[in-house]
Amino acid sequence: MEIAIVVAAALASYIFGAIWYMALSQAWMKAAGVEVGEDGRPVNTGSAMPYVAAFICALLVAGMMRHVFSLSGIETVGAGFTAGLGIGLFLAAPWLVTNYAFAGRNRTLMLIDGGYAAIGCTIMGVVLTLL
Repeated sequence: MEIAIVVAAALASYIFGAIWYMALSQAWMKAAGVEVGEDGRPVNTGSAMPYVAAFICALLVAGMMRHVFSLSGIETVGAGFTAGLGIGLFLAAPWLVTNYAFAGRNRTLMLIDGGYAAIGCTIMGVVLTLL
């Protein structure tokens, strides 16, 4: 059952990520400097690798969050929401921002990707405590 909970949390965050990045695709591609073809789509669109890697990473994050929740006694939806938001805002997002700052990336990219990290972890936290 623990594996199913982790997969559900990863899937929920992954689906949110698809919606988030579809809604912000133009701003994200510009901010990230993604190479686009004549059709306006990223040139790596034909590769499944980014999607597979994203889901594997979501599984890793959800698995570790489940472990931390278990050790910390986080069992209610409210606690899962708070812990997930805290992990996203105070662990994942600052790590991205640090990397982006040294790489000279712009603020828009930091906000889009940091926002996804914060909200995605919050969603994971809620799902992990729902089931």
